[in-house]
Amino acid sequence: MNWKTSLGAVAAAALVGVIGWRAVHSTTGHDRGPPPVPVTVSIVKLRDVNQVLTAVGTVQSLTNVLVRPQIDGVLTEVLVSEGQRVERGQVLAQIDDRALAAAVAQARAEQARNTASLKIAQLDLKRDENLLLEQAISRQAVEQQRALTEQIEATIQSNEAAAQAAAIQQSYARIVSPVSGKVGMRRVDRGNLVHASDAGGLFTVVQVDPISVVFSLPQQALPQLQPLLSEPSAAEVIAFDRDAGMPLATGRLMSADNQVDSATGTIQVRALFANAKGFLWPGEFVTVKLRTGIERGALTVESKAVQHGIDGDFVFRIRANSAEPVPVIVRHEQDSIASIDGTLTAGDAVVVEGQSQLRSGAAVQVMGAP
Repeated sequence: MNWKTSLGAVAAAALVGVIGWRAVHSTTGHDRGPPPVPVTVSIVKLRDVNQVLTAVGTVQSLTNVLVRPQIDGVLTEVLVSEGQRVERGQVLAQIDDRALAAAVAQARAEQARNTASLKIAQLDLKRDENLLLEQAISRQAVEQQRALTEQIEATIQSNEAAAQAAAIQQSYARIVSPVSGKVGMRRVDRGNLVHASDAGGLFTVVQVDPISVVFSLPQQALPQLQPLLSEPSAAEVIAFDRDAGMPLATGRLMSADNQVDSATGTIQVRALFANAKGFLWPGEFVTVKLRTGIERGALTVESKAVQHGIDGDFVFRIRANSAEPVPVIVRHEQDSIASIDGTLTAGDAVVVEGQSQLRSGAAVQVMGAP
């Protein structure tokens, strides 16, 4: 055998070896299947879950008063500033009352004059009655004097009423706050002539402590809401900022409307909040959470474990390092925890991250401790 024949035999043997290696490794890779899917899991637990209704509400003042003058006159003083907190009965502004004070003085003077006339008439009546006893005067003259005395007494009563009316008109010159609250933007400056017919008024005073939040709940929530209305002050309501991030105040259920809005299928509810620090602002939109009860020993999973499919909600349960879909019914969801019904049991591991790559029976690799 020459050297050329030996070289060909070696080349043929090498080619057969390469083909055999590729065949063996190709078969081995097919037998292994796709690599396991990396997932993160959490454990199904039994726990007590707060039952909460969530809605978007509007902050409303319990009392919102437009302060308007009750008499015409020149506004001489404005004694409060915009945004200032005031108490009920506090003087807010002053109208020029000199003419009104003069009217009160005139009414009192007229009353005093008639009081003096009454004293004279009473003395004359007493003298005439004595003369009648001595038959020195006619009974008709005595009766006339008695009628004159009663007429003056009635005039004095009229004077008193006129003086009181004038005093009331003068009191309107002092514009006082009808409620405790916060002063709004001023619409009229000092020195302007104001009228009782002015539609805009001087400013508003809104009650800010306590304050209410009005929100709407779907009519499906009525079975949970109705038991709370028998003792509304015991139902806790928490107000958060619009994004439901920062809690602003904790209050109590106050009342609910007496009917469901047929156009929207919702019922309006009002909650009452202490607002000494002013975190709630009239007209502000907030997120409210009304706690309706506590579900004891509920089966719970993290909310992100629940997937939504055509046939309903489900979760991926991990058993023997493989994933299997398990149907669930979400009863309630609160603070990233879902209360569920289904065939899961406490202690089961369910996937919370990596579900997008999973199929039934897919192999998984659990990342980190559950």
